[in-house]
Amino acid sequence: QVQLVESGGGLVQPGGSLRLSCAASGFTFSMYAMSWYRQAPGKERELVASITNTGGSTNYADSVKGRFTISRDNGKNTVYLQMLSLKPEDTAVYYCNAQAHWDSVRNYWGQGTQVTVSS
Repeated sequence: QVQLVESGGGLVQPGGSLRLSCAASGFTFSMYAMSWYRQAPGKERELVASITNTGGSTNYADSVKGRFTISRDNGKNTVYLQMLSLKPEDTAVYYCNAQAHWDSVRNYWGQGTQVTVSS
């Protein structure tokens, strides 16, 4: 059974840091690109960061570039999002996503973890 389980969210003050984790199981993790998305109340879900299956290439939304870092450990079937210099506008539910490039049906989502940036 495919599972993506996010963790590491919480309440943090502006300027603070959080590290999100997404533990994957039930599929061949090392063959999938991984991404982090986020969704704030009343807003559309947006792509935050993505990483290729080997970790050789990454991409970031302009709003987080220079502050967030996506990484993966294929030995642990885990993808991470290190978030620095957090801003109130980063407040959202953050979701982990897995995508097989050869099959659009192979697209999986976690249930999300809440990140709240507030003083």
